[in-house]
Amino acid sequence: MKKSYKIEVDCAHCANLMEDAVGKVDGVVSVVVNFMAQKLMIEFQEGCDHKAVINDVVKVCKKVEPDFAIEL
Repeated sequence: MKKSYKIEVDCAHCANLMEDAVGKVDGVVSVVVNFMAQKLMIEFQEGCDHKAVINDVVKVCKKVEPDFAIEL
């Protein structure tokens, strides 16, 4: 399952760091962080708990940029 989220990220470098970090989260098959569009696109593993994965994604992104937010 693929899903897109509106996000707030301040710079392209941070977006790249977030993309690398989110790619390592359990339950994430692939990820694209688009700085210009302010979007996070995630492909989830089949049968995973999407809400739990998103919570983990937010945690790793806040390590890169403390004011990171996903608009659900």
